[in-house]
Amino acid sequence: MTYEERIRRERQQMSKSFAKLADFLLDSYVEASFMTASELAQALNLDAATVVRFSQHLGYKGFPQLQREIRARVKKDLLIHPRLAEVPGSAQNVVTTAMYELSRDLDQTRMSLDTDALSQLVERIGQARRIVLLADPPAQPAAYNLIYFLEQGGFTSYLARPGVDDLARTVHTATSQDLLIAVDVAGQSPYIARALSEARNKDIPTAAIVGTASLPSSRAASIVLAARARPSPGIGMIVVGAIIYALSEALRWHFSARFAGAEQAIGDLSQRIQQPSE
Repeated sequence: MTYEERIRRERQQMSKSFAKLADFLLDSYVEASFMTASELAQALNLDAATVVRFSQHLGYKGFPQLQREIRARVKKDLLIHPRLAEVPGSAQNVVTTAMYELSRDLDQTRMSLDTDALSQLVERIGQARRIVLLADPPAQPAAYNLIYFLEQGGFTSYLARPGVDDLARTVHTATSQDLLIAVDVAGQSPYIARALSEARNKDIPTAAIVGTASLPSSRAASIVLAARARPSPGIGMIVVGAIIYALSEALRWHFSARFAGAEQAIGDLSQRIQQPSE
């Protein structure tokens, strides 16, 4: 059984200090492979003895034995996996190729993303009374992430249902004080572009975050954030998610006071909710 399997098996029952160590070793094992027990404890604001007890709890004699296994994992990542990736048809080759394609498309998006349009969208979001997202099926997770983030900043937002009648109702009830944003990976919901066109005819502000600039929704929107490649739907979902992440960070920077206040309020409410009832 590997150290990762041992940690996952025991994680549910661990104390807070052990859980803190467990998560670090799972998430940051490369850094941990270069640390002594004292350095690891200091990085996590723990006692060095806790690191030793944690190692023994997992069945090791001490941290050096656990660390040897962690270093073997790092060696495998750095030396063995690259060699396997060169073998055509191997699982490692398939994974490496997929990761390369994803990295390439993300890098193209990074270089070509229209930051002027992104700044315009940030301003428009700040002015909107209500933000309504229209998402095609592959874009649903990314759209929910954006709504979750907007709610953290106190922006009124929701995801419109994709049916034709629902889109018509959304456009009918919207006003020039609202903002309609299409989140479109692969154009699987053609009525979204038509809904945006109808919204523009009513002078309702529109925007589109799309997996490729040639989608109809990008032609129907006033502000467009697009990936410049033509990725597969799977990669398109990730690229659109990356654009939304960049937009979210820009919103957090532009409206820093607004987000800071909301996060503090949520933290205070969370503490009150966790207090035992009298």
